[in-house]
Amino acid sequence: QVQLVESGGDLVQVGGSLRLSCAASGSRFRFSAMAWYRQAPGKQRELVADINSGGSTNYADPVKGRFTISRDNAKNMAYLQMTSLKPEDTAVYYCNMRILATNYWGQGTQVTVSS
Repeated sequence: QVQLVESGGDLVQVGGSLRLSCAASGSRFRFSAMAWYRQAPGKQRELVADINSGGSTNYADPVKGRFTISRDNAKNMAYLQMTSLKPEDTAVYYCNMRILATNYWGQGTQVTVSS
């Protein structure tokens, strides 16, 4: 059974930075693809960034150049470093692990960017 626990969400001002963390249980972390999604009120959940087991990354256009996804296989951790935050980044951010065809989700962490 895989469990994902996000942390690091907060209220920040425009232009600020945050680092989200995702702690994963289990022994298959290093074989998995990890991703961060977000869901704003009234909107669908959308992919923010992902990183595969080899470390290759992919970013949604709105966050390119501002967000960085990373992972630490020794600690079973994934991170999302967010800089130059904008009000439109306000959302609940979810950690996702994908192993073969199975997806696991965390409970989400709230990020609010105030202007």
